[in-house]
Amino acid sequence: MKESKKDSEKEVWDPIQMRSSSGNPLVHGSSSRPIPKLMVWLIVFVSVVYVIYTLKLLASSAEDSYDDIPFTSSLHRSLLNPNRTAEMTKEKASLHPHRDAREKQVGLLRMPKAPPRWRPTEIHDVVFGIAASSKLWQKRKEYIKIWYKPDRMRGVVWLDNRVKYSAEDNRTLPPVRFSSDTSKFHYTNSQGHRSAIRISRIVTETLNMKMDNVRWFVMGDDDTVFITENLIRVLRKYDHTQYYYIGSLSESHIQNIFFSYSMAYGGGGFAISYPLAKALSKMQDRCIQRYPGLYGSDDRMQACMAELGVPLTKELGFHQMFVVIETSISDYYDVYGNLFGLLAAHPVTPLVSLHHLDVVEPIYPNVTRVQALNHLMLPAKLDSAGIMQQSICYDKTRSWTISVSWGFAIQVFRGIFSPREIEMPSRTFLNWYKRADYTAYSFNTRPVSRNPCQKPFVFYMSSVGMHSKLNTTVSKYDRHRVPHPPCRWKMADPNNLQMVIVYKKPDPNLWNRSPRRNCCRVMKTKEPRTMEVDVGVCKEGEFSEI
Repeated sequence: MKESKKDSEKEVWDPIQMRSSSGNPLVHGSSSRPIPKLMVWLIVFVSVVYVIYTLKLLASSAEDSYDDIPFTSSLHRSLLNPNRTAEMTKEKASLHPHRDAREKQVGLLRMPKAPPRWRPTEIHDVVFGIAASSKLWQKRKEYIKIWYKPDRMRGVVWLDNRVKYSAEDNRTLPPVRFSSDTSKFHYTNSQGHRSAIRISRIVTETLNMKMDNVRWFVMGDDDTVFITENLIRVLRKYDHTQYYYIGSLSESHIQNIFFSYSMAYGGGGFAISYPLAKALSKMQDRCIQRYPGLYGSDDRMQACMAELGVPLTKELGFHQMFVVIETSISDYYDVYGNLFGLLAAHPVTPLVSLHHLDVVEPIYPNVTRVQALNHLMLPAKLDSAGIMQQSICYDKTRSWTISVSWGFAIQVFRGIFSPREIEMPSRTFLNWYKRADYTAYSFNTRPVSRNPCQKPFVFYMSSVGMHSKLNTTVSKYDRHRVPHPPCRWKMADPNNLQMVIVYKKPDPNLWNRSPRRNCCRVMKTKEPRTMEVDVGVCKEGEFSEI
């Protein structure tokens, strides 16, 4: 009985033993199955212990190294583990109170200084180097007085010989220095003058005066007039800690071919960053010796820039226009005559400088050249960013085209002209090279129309002021009284207009946006002899539609 019971138990047990939970038969020797499980658990346990030990080791080494890490890293650690940091601080303070105080002092000393706060370039960061001639000083110093403000600006006038300097000159002009002797430098250009060498060294000589906190050196002539607010707007676009050579070309294609399309013309002014001026000063004298046959100062400067590997950064607001290089034989100018066509269609860029205005007609009629430039400064004080900026619009009820050069002049044309035509300067000026035609300019121009009906009616700015309540400039433009030929077109005649009034809000951020012409709109008025125009930023979807 017992035997049969054992046999039955064995029969029941063996099938269970021989099958897994899934019902699959197991191989013989499955009685050793607990051994692999123990091995697995042992391996897992050892791995966990190893990982924990490694993490603790890394944490302890990091804490030791934190004592030598600057303040910012310690702050990062405290943010990650504030409780641990507080415990360690209390423990150190209780064990070493004097050491803790010393560590605080050392920590304050070792705390890195905050980087200097970036600030935009201002006018006091600029030093002007002005090239002047003693022979022309008494006349040309009046141009400098127009734009230079001794209480806000820094500059030096570099002369070749002594001049009379009155008490008023001391109050209104930069200090005067005399250029160093340049007799050791060779000069072999038979058409030029040795003064080109001394003028080319003005930036270096100004640098050697060791003025503080200089970012830019700006070169100009004694007959260069700067719109200094716009000069600063241009310089703010560039990093003064890098090498920059900023200026513009001549308006004459022939001049650019003769000298270089890679050269900044000094009469229109150019800017050199402080680091570049330092690099130039270390090699300029040797550089000048290598180019005795060059004509002027500007091409010598560009030759040295080429050796330094610094290209010209072109800014169209520097206007060379009428370059004069000192010479005892002859003077060379780019253009002369009436500049109205150039200034009434100024490119979409801030007006930075005008040059050599004593060889052209005054920019406003019936006044002297100096009076005309002082007159230009009136709107420039109210809205320097917008001075001479062109806007184009249409009076469609009368079929007129209106071109506004804010602060300077307005033209009213019979008929409808496309913006593509009106934005091109009309050829009211002449090229100094009499054989040259319109292809001699480095920009597109349009001819002065021979059709008497298409001759524009011109209105020059007579006054400008600020409407305090509306925060809007109000500028008035009076009709320029010149005879107009008769026109047979059967349309509204602008000859009845006597005045144009322009309303424009000052826009100091105009050049912080992408370049675009302002829009203008002809306003309704009850006065038949007066036209009112609103000028400002173009609205959504607004453009000069024909």
